[in-house]
Amino acid sequence: MQRFYRYLAFISFTFIGFGVKAQVLIRNNNTADTTVQPVTSLDADLLNIFNQKTPQKYKVGGVKITGNKYFDEALLLSVSGITIGDEITIPGADNFSKAIGKLWSQNYFSDVAIYITKLEGNNIYLEISVTERPRLSKYVFKGVNKSEADDLGPKTSLIIGRVVTENMKRTAIDAVNRFYFDKGFRNVKTRIDIKKDTSFENSVILDLYVTKGNKVKIDEISFIDNTVNDLKLKKQMKGTKEKTRLTLFPTRDSLGFARPEAYSFSEYLQDKGYLSYTKSKKLVDPYIRLKLLTSAKFNDKKYEEDKEKIINYYNSLGYRDANIVKDTLYNTAKGNMNINIKLEEGHKYYFGNIVWRGATKYPDSLLTAVLGIHKGDTYNLDLLNKKLGKNVAPEGGDISGLYMDDGYLFFQVDPIETAVYEDTIDFEIHIREGSQATFKNIRITGNDRTKEYVIRRELRTLPGEKFSRTDVIRSQREIANLSFFDQEKITPTIVPNPDDGTVDVTWGVVEKSSDQLELSAGFGGGIGLTGTLGVSFNNFSIRNILHKEAWDPLPVGDGQKLSIRMQSNGRAYRSYNVSFTEPWLGGKKRNTLTVSLYDTKFANAYNPYTGQYERQAADTSFFKTTGFSLGFQKQLKWPDDYFSMGVSANYARYTLKNYAIDRSLALKDGSLFRNGYSNNINLKFTMSRYSLDQQIFPRSGSNLSLSVAVTPPFSLIDKNLVNAENPYKLIEYHKWRFTGEWYLPIGKPKGEEHNKQFVLKLAAKFGYLGKYNNDLNTSPFERFQVGDAGLSNNYALLGYDIVAHRGYPVYQTSDPRVNPDQQGASQYFTMFNKYTMELRYPFSTSASSTIYGLTFFEAANGWYSFKDYNPFQLRRSVGVGMRFFLPMFGLLGFDYGVGLDRYGAGSSLKDASRFTFMLGFEPD
Repeated sequence: MQRFYRYLAFISFTFIGFGVKAQVLIRNNNTADTTVQPVTSLDADLLNIFNQKTPQKYKVGGVKITGNKYFDEALLLSVSGITIGDEITIPGADNFSKAIGKLWSQNYFSDVAIYITKLEGNNIYLEISVTERPRLSKYVFKGVNKSEADDLGPKTSLIIGRVVTENMKRTAIDAVNRFYFDKGFRNVKTRIDIKKDTSFENSVILDLYVTKGNKVKIDEISFIDNTVNDLKLKKQMKGTKEKTRLTLFPTRDSLGFARPEAYSFSEYLQDKGYLSYTKSKKLVDPYIRLKLLTSAKFNDKKYEEDKEKIINYYNSLGYRDANIVKDTLYNTAKGNMNINIKLEEGHKYYFGNIVWRGATKYPDSLLTAVLGIHKGDTYNLDLLNKKLGKNVAPEGGDISGLYMDDGYLFFQVDPIETAVYEDTIDFEIHIREGSQATFKNIRITGNDRTKEYVIRRELRTLPGEKFSRTDVIRSQREIANLSFFDQEKITPTIVPNPDDGTVDVTWGVVEKSSDQLELSAGFGGGIGLTGTLGVSFNNFSIRNILHKEAWDPLPVGDGQKLSIRMQSNGRAYRSYNVSFTEPWLGGKKRNTLTVSLYDTKFANAYNPYTGQYERQAADTSFFKTTGFSLGFQKQLKWPDDYFSMGVSANYARYTLKNYAIDRSLALKDGSLFRNGYSNNINLKFTMSRYSLDQQIFPRSGSNLSLSVAVTPPFSLIDKNLVNAENPYKLIEYHKWRFTGEWYLPIGKPKGEEHNKQFVLKLAAKFGYLGKYNNDLNTSPFERFQVGDAGLSNNYALLGYDIVAHRGYPVYQTSDPRVNPDQQGASQYFTMFNKYTMELRYPFSTSASSTIYGLTFFEAANGWYSFKDYNPFQLRRSVGVGMRFFLPMFGLLGFDYGVGLDRYGAGSSLKDASRFTFMLGFEPD
């Protein structure tokens, strides 16, 4: 057999700087020797193809790819850019170098070569040989715990099966270092070792060795060349904080900065610093610094933001030229970090003359009064922009709001500095009023359950009305208070139409579940079947209740509320409640109609002789309440439209059978009132003002309510009732209640954290139950029970107002010096006071769950008569709590309170504290 030699030209490119080298080689394919050898003879045309003096054009007659295992041949040919029929000039063409460069740039190959395998006339045949890089089969973190390794995996972008490249390794190392940098490990080091994985062909394992080092904390932040107090500057740095320090020998290394000497005790006395908290803290700070609830880790991004906040703070003090000349970060001997910031404050400036230009709608005097900035005030550009309304504030009270509330949507205002002399800056404020705009198209999107008219009737942005920024904000609040939508996603999109002087508004809402379900069941303990079934449909549609097609699964969308609740505790207790509310009676005005029915029975079903709960015992000793209520509430226009007035007619019938409700209430014959009927007929009048921005987690506004419930003065009409056999057959009283709640946001978060801010709640409550006739005892019904949370109390059956007090059981005495559970006196007060202060912080305000934590201080007490009343004789408590508002289940919450007046000599903290649980509603 004739030995066949295959001649080929091999072009090998070696990149040295920008140079490319080429060799022509031959491979013997008919022997076991597959090494590439130099060409010495045979096929002179192919051998001399690169040695021609005159370049010749050749056509590519065929191309094949070899060495590829994972990549498609057609894809690689496409990437190379060489196709059959291409003309290539040899020598002189760069087709081969470009093809190799394109394939090499994919970072998938460790070697790329092009062979000329055959020459037929002017046709050349090519072979592109590639050597694929190994692929990742596994990666392992060394030197970190499993939890950190799980967190690191997704961040490194290491994907099993991907080609291992240098860029992949660099990206992984950077991700690991950044992960630990953000956690305060500033000296972290990461390296990657590669080892072959014998389990898979052309695969490797990456071992990532991580040396975290010690966590670096900020030891000290120092300011140089500043006159503003260091502590005030540090307070502006929200994301860069110093660590706690307790030492007698503070270090003061400056790293080349000329720093002033430490604030000495003699200077402190000369400054009369002992009268100043700031100067006292400045003296103590090098030795004692308590930062128990703050992180001292360093974050580059937050540090840059904090430097801007320092300059903004200087600007607010009048130092408009202030800047940071230099800042240095360096490690201390103990491995922590110090920060030195050198400042150049410049001059302090003041406002000079302020002149208005272009205002025709309002006089200059009114604009100046609304602006509230006068000549000689400290220069503050942020304050000026806020007062002008360039930085929109929901509370209004600025120049922009003054115009925009009167329709001037196209209003523009620009403050211009006209003169700067010495330390004073004069301003001209140019106003372009434009024309008044009116609302045109009002659209609503996202309401797939709630009827559109339910939303529209809450809107103040009405077509044809003048544009008003206040109306837009108020409309957003009213929609949020429906509780049918995600309150964080109610967005008005305002589109002005300058051509015709109108504005379109599109209200985007996101529906959320507002219905609630309460379900529990049990059996045993001799009681029998126990359980609760309660449903509240807060967006109900009663007019569609007979329409089968509207049941999906219930007729909804008309904004009505239907509540049904059944509860049973076996033979000992059962209760039925039904209520219905129509918030817009008649559909044109906010006139609320509420109807409710209830029937409850509490029985002494336990037979002490048999030790069982028996039906016979339950039928011979019980207390039963059956009632009905019809209420009407109307929104008022004066003093403002946050006010409303309501009236309700109420009737309750109490049935007692061998059941004494109050051992202090005796009948004419001296026996206890334990059998018979009592009728409670009353009218309740309420005046309230509700301006909360949201219902579930309000951040601003107030809730004020004053009510009085009165019965007819039966004993004054019929004198014989005083000496009647049952003086409680017709109950008479007048009952007064006041509730005041105020919500104040603390701080002004920006950007994505706009909903994460502390909220301070202040509340004051008062109640009084009076009588018409001094010859009668005060009504045993409708009194006030103070203490605990009301979940385990049955006195609501008597019409009692359950006034919760966290940290205390139900009061049985009005003397705060005596633990309420150590006194056996009557617990049915006729007066009470309660004061609450809560600091709240939201962890989640999404539609799926609203969760917030709180700390509280509370003070309350109850009294038996007006002559015993002492508003300063209060029980006090402090504590913490959590609230969870979940769709379908409503409120879940708990508080841990410590009764300060229960804690004293002979008692432990455990004896003075209580857990309070809430389910479905917040106690009064």
